[in-house]
Amino acid sequence: MGMPITVDIGGACGSGLVDAVFEYFEHVDRRFSTYRTDSEISAINRGDLAVRDWSGEMMEVLALSGQTRTETGGYFDIRRSDGSLDPSGIVKGWAIRNAAGIVQRAGVDDFFIEAGGDIQSRGRNPSGLDWSVGIRNPFNAQEIIKVVYPRGHGVATSGTYVRGQHIYNPLGTGESITEIVSLTVIGADVFEADRFATAAFAMGRDGILFLERTAGLEGYVVGSNGRATPTSGFGAFCQS
Repeated sequence: MGMPITVDIGGACGSGLVDAVFEYFEHVDRRFSTYRTDSEISAINRGDLAVRDWSGEMMEVLALSGQTRTETGGYFDIRRSDGSLDPSGIVKGWAIRNAAGIVQRAGVDDFFIEAGGDIQSRGRNPSGLDWSVGIRNPFNAQEIIKVVYPRGHGVATSGTYVRGQHIYNPLGTGESITEIVSLTVIGADVFEADRFATAAFAMGRDGILFLERTAGLEGYVVGSNGRATPTSGFGAFCQS
């Protein structure tokens, strides 16, 4: 998927379940990667695949993308300026959530799945403690500025400090976002966190206000001036 993926599964489940999770991620990559010429999304963007031949997974992701666009007032939009579709901003969280489902259906209650900084965990780590997630200092990747304990919730971070400027305001002139550098969202699961993290980041300074007034979401934003601002309920996830 063009990003590091970590799978940590508790219990005596053997390596087969881990292999199944990675096979699923490879499947998602083959279908949704905009960097592969043989993917389904690339075929759609070339006009080589009729709508009637689109997969059920593709239709599901596109429907969820449309729902998210409506819920965010247009700040989440997978349609690019050239008319092509790029569902990358929603597929990652969707795929992690589905991978977590594979693990849970196998009867495993303690696990941690992370892909490109987006995380879904359940239960406890091998030390018998709640899983914890560190938020990096966007100005110093070696420093952790906040530790959160998701306790079954999903965590997703959008930012420009790793991949550079890649999130733009889809409304108006589509300018790049410069006033914030990192935004972490905690949601009911990683899919909810991921889709709203992308949109909230595109809102710039207003993103943290959007998270504050949206039920089920908490957030932590770091501005380009180095100042961090949490939502009112974020602190509850920072208590061990």
